[in-house]
Amino acid sequence: MTATPKTLEAFMNWTRERNPGQEEFHQAVEEVAAHVLPFIAEHREYAEARILERLTEPDRIISFRVSWMADDGTVQVNRGWRVQLSNAIGPYKGGLRFTPGVSESVLKFLAFEQAFKNALTGLPLGAGKGGADFDPRGRSDAEIMRFCQSFMTELHRHIGPEIDIPAGDINVGPREIGWLFGAYKRIENRFDGALTGKGASFGGAPLRPEATGYGLIYFTACALEAMGEGMDGRSVLISGAGNVATHAADEAIRQGGKVITLSAHDGCLHHAAGFSHEQINEVRSHKAGGGHIKDLARPFGAKWRADAKPWDLPGHIALPCATQNEMQEADAQALVDNGVLLVAEGANMPLTPDAMGVLRRARTAYAPGKATNAGGVAVSGMEMSQNAMHGPGDREHVCRRLNETMVAIHQRCLEHGRRKDNRIDYVKGANIAGFRKLADAMLAYGVV
Repeated sequence: MTATPKTLEAFMNWTRERNPGQEEFHQAVEEVAAHVLPFIAEHREYAEARILERLTEPDRIISFRVSWMADDGTVQVNRGWRVQLSNAIGPYKGGLRFTPGVSESVLKFLAFEQAFKNALTGLPLGAGKGGADFDPRGRSDAEIMRFCQSFMTELHRHIGPEIDIPAGDINVGPREIGWLFGAYKRIENRFDGALTGKGASFGGAPLRPEATGYGLIYFTACALEAMGEGMDGRSVLISGAGNVATHAADEAIRQGGKVITLSAHDGCLHHAAGFSHEQINEVRSHKAGGGHIKDLARPFGAKWRADAKPWDLPGHIALPCATQNEMQEADAQALVDNGVLLVAEGANMPLTPDAMGVLRRARTAYAPGKATNAGGVAVSGMEMSQNAMHGPGDREHVCRRLNETMVAIHQRCLEHGRRKDNRIDYVKGANIAGFRKLADAMLAYGVV
């Protein structure tokens, strides 16, 4: 193909032919292309340079074997990846996840989303994503440590503070980052900011564990204000019970919201009176100890709804914070029927296209993860600056900068997303604002 496809259908046919069987990646690209292609049609320079086509082709994809030994002496073999999608506006930046569901398609979708997310922060951050098909469930600490060390024996060749700076993601928290960084430091024989999400004692930024959840609520507060609404007294439905979900719950409660749900893969914990800060902390510690949130229903005076999701319950604000495609068409319709004011994504691509269609037709405010959950990478960028200056971090400063960043992202979404009826299309606004920053940088470099 020598010319830019003129229609979404033609572009997606081209994308699917080049990336067969990668459904998650197709979904992410189509959601962006639907808004960006009309914008490109109005800016000939982006069409001639084939910017969108180039963005859908990663700079490189690294795949490698991870061999390690289990406690019983058996040799285990997993596969690791790093997708380095674009360094147009800075070194590659994005998390690592360890879960059996990891695949090249999932990591390409996440890296593609990350490119737009990082661009929206205004920080000089490129986009990457990585991980392994390793399942840490049921593994000892020693086994997970050995896996991390083996994973880094290959990854270290491809990362560095000016090249690619991974962070944590699903099943890769401060503990795993510590083991990964310890291995990196030993192999490379230097101490530098090659990973973010480190512990405070060895270069980590204050507020990093809280950043994605807090940032989600800061953006949500901006969106509610733009609607003439507020958080105070509003019922908040949250899915998941991990890092993003619990810290979003904490900040929502702090701002006067009533958080009434958390969830797991096999059900939903419903607390009609609203969780307290103390109960959210207990959820966090209970899970860290290997417990299941359903065990907390009776102590909290809550109800465990087996095999249910939060979305059929009445609520004003819905924050899907679990995983991709968790909210389907019927879930979105239940939210609309119950009069939800706003859906804002804490996870990456948690809504299916059909669910997004329901919200769009109902004219329900909906903000995508590339805008709403950018708080984590924003604080990672601050950690990179902190490491480059070899200085300590200040919690109050980081918190203020995080809030300012989320307010600025909201403003960038308004710039390209405000409709003639004064409603805000956050998806369109985020996609075009992110694309424009990436595209202008790529134009400046020529054809490379």
